[in-house]
Amino acid sequence: MVDGNRSSITEFFIMGFPGLHPSYYGLIGTILFFVYFFILLGNAIFFFLFLTDRNLHKPMYFISLNLAVSDVLFSTTTLPKIIARYWFHAGTISFIGCFVQMFFVHYFGSLNAFILQMMALDRYTAICYPLRYPTIMTNSVIIILSITSWVLGQACSMMMVIRAYPLPYCASNTIIQCYCDHISITTLACTDRTPYAFPAFVFAMVVLLVPLAFIIFSYCAIIVVVLRIATTQGRLKTLSTCIPQLIIIALYFFPRCFVYLASNVGITFSTDLRIATIMLYSLLPPMVNPLIYCLRTKEVKESLIKRFSGSNPSKCPEKVYLCYSSPCDR
Repeated sequence: MVDGNRSSITEFFIMGFPGLHPSYYGLIGTILFFVYFFILLGNAIFFFLFLTDRNLHKPMYFISLNLAVSDVLFSTTTLPKIIARYWFHAGTISFIGCFVQMFFVHYFGSLNAFILQMMALDRYTAICYPLRYPTIMTNSVIIILSITSWVLGQACSMMMVIRAYPLPYCASNTIIQCYCDHISITTLACTDRTPYAFPAFVFAMVVLLVPLAFIIFSYCAIIVVVLRIATTQGRLKTLSTCIPQLIIIALYFFPRCFVYLASNVGITFSTDLRIATIMLYSLLPPMVNPLIYCLRTKEVKESLIKRFSGSNPSKCPEKVYLCYSSPCDR
């Protein structure tokens, strides 16, 4: 009976923002297109520099490469379909395709949390244990940590798909969201979703809160160390570097936690506001991550100047402590 009910729905329709007037579809589609374009552009520049400059083959840039790949794949998984929905009214997605998209949405979401945790580990080691950094954070260690992150992220998302796929879907097929995710899909199930939603909620909170706790610890330790040993100029430069990173990290973790909590404890607010919040924390970090974590560092800027102007930038004239910088900058 369950199989029969489920087979009655062969495709889903991605609604996007339910309160959006059709006259604004073209505008929203264009905005999302340019977001996607800048995500691809920023990360493509870093890919090119990383592949062509061996000076960037260091642990911190291997971690940034993981983040860039994850951001590009997440954006490619989600944005083309919603752009097509607003530009060409092509919002339908097959039953299987929706669950495939759901898998990758949660996969790359979990993966990004692990990568940000790995970045915090690299930053913490570099600033709190600078003399031991070259022996602790080697390329081989980063590769092992990266593989572990990609495997763990897959396990997290697979659990959600396995739990949601067998549910009976026999009524509405409209996804009130810009892409298929666990909450928007299981809401359409013709059964009580509580036994399925609560374990997924607990699992998602663990995936978010464990990396977040380590990131908060690492930043607190970094700030304590820098305030003890850095010059006034170094402290100011560290704070100016850390603040944008902390904003992106906060934007990634805190709205996610709020949306998950609101969906599982009965907090109600506008559907359009909820979707806008989800799109904000899903798309803004991938768009600015190349700037915050890569293009602002001295080695990447030097490589960029060298590749596009042919000049040889000078080496670092002085040591300063940066929250996420090249060894030359520390």
